[in-house]
Amino acid sequence: MTRIDAHQHFWRPARGDYGWLRADEPALAPLLREFLPEDLLPLLNAGGIGQTVLVQAAASVAETEFLLELATRHDFIAGVVGWVDLSRADAVATLERLARHPKFKGVRPMLQDLPQADWIASAPHPDAVRALLRLGLRFDALVKPQHLAALLQFVRAWPELPVVIDHAAKPRLAEGWQGERVPDWRRHMNELAALPQVSCKFSGLATELLPMEPTVAALQPVWDALLQWFGPARLLWGSDWPVLTLASSHAQWLEMSKSFIGSLAPSEQDLVWQGSARRFYGLS
Repeated sequence: MTRIDAHQHFWRPARGDYGWLRADEPALAPLLREFLPEDLLPLLNAGGIGQTVLVQAAASVAETEFLLELATRHDFIAGVVGWVDLSRADAVATLERLARHPKFKGVRPMLQDLPQADWIASAPHPDAVRALLRLGLRFDALVKPQHLAALLQFVRAWPELPVVIDHAAKPRLAEGWQGERVPDWRRHMNELAALPQVSCKFSGLATELLPMEPTVAALQPVWDALLQWFGPARLLWGSDWPVLTLASSHAQWLEMSKSFIGSLAPSEQDLVWQGSARRFYGLS
């Protein structure tokens, strides 16, 4: 079965615009090096992954252009999700320019890093959002549980905009399934899933268990909830490589994912492994 990794990153720290990738954060030390196509390709080949969606990791248009250059040179990169400041009216011109590249598929504000938890509900300029719609672009929501109420407002205001929630909104799994934020996460994710334009990525969850070892048992409640809410047609599998490497190897995450996805009917497995990503991002 050919798979699509709907969420992976490349970066070159020497470029200087990865504000979150700080040398004074010991936990991030393993990520403070280049991660480029030649590093990922052997893992894709070993895992039967034919295409990927390359997602921004810096709040700059320059990084998006860097990713599009990589996508031009590497056929396995089927799409790029970039960054544009949607709060500015002049974002329209930037979106129009980037959309001339056939692999530019959408944008991702780094909502989890912004000081205002409700930024997405009020800051995006209407002209910029209308440009997303007109250009056929998608919106990746990099959020945590505290951002979900505002995201729900945004999604309801723009019902035609395809939205995917990255990493299942990063539930605080290290606090346990009975953690104090879990009820709000469940309620808001259920409400978001009720809106047909919203999908969700089954990705980035191994690192949410740190410092604990990621296990199938620990992730089973999350998988069960996502499957109930979104169904296979709106669940996209992703690795979140190389951030994944802080908690698990690429091969280990793939095997864990097979434990969940393999319980589905063959046609449903195909949706989660590649069909949902192909539909959502309009991949060739």
